[in-house]
Amino acid sequence: MSTAAWLRLALMAGLFLLLEIFCRIGAIDSRVMIPPSEMVVSLVSLLQTRQLAVDMLQTFGAIAIALLFAVAAGFAAGLVIHALPRLRRALDPFLATYYAVPLFIFYPVLIAFFGISVLPIIIMGFAFAVVSVIMSTLNGLDHVPRVLRKVARVHRLSPFSTVTRLIIPSVAPHLFTGVKLAVAYCFIGVIASEFIASSTGIGHAIAYAYSDFNNRTMYGLILLIVTVVITINMTLHHYEGKISRRMARRPAK
Repeated sequence: MSTAAWLRLALMAGLFLLLEIFCRIGAIDSRVMIPPSEMVVSLVSLLQTRQLAVDMLQTFGAIAIALLFAVAAGFAAGLVIHALPRLRRALDPFLATYYAVPLFIFYPVLIAFFGISVLPIIIMGFAFAVVSVIMSTLNGLDHVPRVLRKVARVHRLSPFSTVTRLIIPSVAPHLFTGVKLAVAYCFIGVIASEFIASSTGIGHAIAYAYSDFNNRTMYGLILLIVTVVITINMTLHHYEGKISRRMARRPAK
């Protein structure tokens, strides 16, 4: 691993230890937060239950579907918007202020249309994530070297070949940034939706544990979510760095 990765791990371990000390000496009331070591013990116990397996399947399945559609639709929309300058000028104010709108106000409407099911939850995850991919795609396309487009014209590449062979590799670092943001937004949209109205899922389990004053279960599940999100984003960051270094070396060849 790189030095930066070791520093990130050291920082997380330091925060973990500091929180453990504060909880053990009573600086943080046990009714407010349990020590991180107890969160780990609780999570290990929860992972052995069938109910958590069911909740994980629903929550992570919904996140995966929402993320897949958000990345595909966001990248395609970014290509179209970038190719149509007038459309981009019209949409820029809406894209810039998109996250200022509390998207959860639309969740009751989705429930009215689709009922209390996993579909409104997936739509909320998608709605939270798609614009981050669009914005990252537009940013990447703005930085595509003009010489690549000239190469495509000289070699008479089709639009599909131009996108797959030249554009995607060039915008990959920016697209990875959008995917990292989309992962976080998908988790927020899906889990928060499960908080509001759902009978299963990790968000529902956290909300139920909170209402029942069951700190061990609540913090065990929160630790699960935090661990999964950090692992996914660190993996994406690793590959983003590899692609960026490869792109930086390319002109020297």
